[in-house]
Amino acid sequence: MRTGPRTASDIAQGGRRRWEALGVCLVAAFMSLLDVSIVNVALPSIQQGLHASEADLQWIVSGYALTFGLALVPAGRIGDARSRRAVFMAGLALFTASSAAAGMAPTVLWLIVARLVQGAAGGVLNPQVAGLIQQLFRGAERGRAFGALGAVIGIATAVGPLLGGVLIAMAGPAEGWRWVFYVNVPVGLVALALAWWLLPAPIYGEQRSLDPVGVALLGAGVVAFMLPFLQERQWPGAAKWLLVPAGVVVLLLFLAWERRHPAPLVDLRLFKRRSYGLGAAIALLYFAGFTAIFFIFTVFLQNGRGYNALEAGLAITPFALGSGTAAFVGGRVVSRFGRPLVVLGLALVAFGLGTAWLAVELWPGRGVAWATALPLLAGGLGSGLVISPNQTLTLAEVPHTQGGTAAGVLQTGQRMGSAVGIAAAGAVFFATLAGTKGDWAAAFRHGLVVILVFVLAALAVACYDMISGRRAAGRGG
Repeated sequence: MRTGPRTASDIAQGGRRRWEALGVCLVAAFMSLLDVSIVNVALPSIQQGLHASEADLQWIVSGYALTFGLALVPAGRIGDARSRRAVFMAGLALFTASSAAAGMAPTVLWLIVARLVQGAAGGVLNPQVAGLIQQLFRGAERGRAFGALGAVIGIATAVGPLLGGVLIAMAGPAEGWRWVFYVNVPVGLVALALAWWLLPAPIYGEQRSLDPVGVALLGAGVVAFMLPFLQERQWPGAAKWLLVPAGVVVLLLFLAWERRHPAPLVDLRLFKRRSYGLGAAIALLYFAGFTAIFFIFTVFLQNGRGYNALEAGLAITPFALGSGTAAFVGGRVVSRFGRPLVVLGLALVAFGLGTAWLAVELWPGRGVAWATALPLLAGGLGSGLVISPNQTLTLAEVPHTQGGTAAGVLQTGQRMGSAVGIAAAGAVFFATLAGTKGDWAAAFRHGLVVILVFVLAALAVACYDMISGRRAAGRGG
């Protein structure tokens, strides 16, 4: 009886094995994405337990996002060129170990370093998930697989505050934050064993250069661009914003280098495909709004309305339920409806957020969570019709041998968008709070306006893609 890992052809011959392999990937993706949002509700507990400053707390959150974004493209490239299974397992092992280290942290510096390593590990394993979906699935099945991944993205992002609140409530505010990290350890160990058995062994003989100069330029550009946004409230003064144009210049140098390199880190011809270029723009703009929702809403509820961590998490649950359900459905029907499905989803998100704005205007008091439940459900349903269908359409024309790299670039854009969106919405939120002398409801509504701008910009790009696609099809006919 065979005991080694299965090849891609083995899995392709048995549909069940492909879906089992996908299940392992989704579990790992869920853990890494959950840790983006679950920590937010644990910050007061961490501050109390480790005597952390506001700057320390900011690094616990933003450091994870920074190293996550840095690892995505190089890790995707290594997986494409060598072995997605090996890179996935390395990332998962590192993520599990760093989660244990974070839970055991005796000092805040220890925790920050563990979070930096944890973020990098999440960035290593995530592109392999999209690359493996590209490798193992075709046609409508690929849409369903990306639908499952989209459901995981939506649920992990939205359910993080709820799960964090439950863990803190069960373990107590003094030590509950540690279980936010410890919960990853048993899941990660089981997933590692299953990954060895279920994921396909390498099928590529190609040993491409890994373009170290391109890696360095991309990393420096991403760090310079993201840092001012991630540290917007902790770095006083306007000088920090000089890093943004500096980052843009370095990223332009990266593009120039990639055009001349015989084996570039990123094949820039990807962006000549309308589906990929416009899909990446939609993802960047949408994630700028999508992730900022949870940031300003949890701050509003906990600091402005006296909700505890569990109550704040429960208030976001309608969005998570809507997002998970719609992503699963969207993945199944995206091959039939195409880009109009994403347009519908973005319009529904805009409607849900606009209605939430109105709900907070009319019922700004302690019962605001009930007033925003249906609007958040509508927004979640729309979000589910955006994330997985857009990823399916964006990667549809990408050769599976470049799937990990293409997914890494796409996810890097999402991380950069998230940093910009949270900083922009947060800046307006706190500026309104200061200007109105503590009007939390007004601050939340003004932050929602910023988020709506990003969502409507994504909607405009999606409409352009839909219209230009129809025109191209008409000329072809």
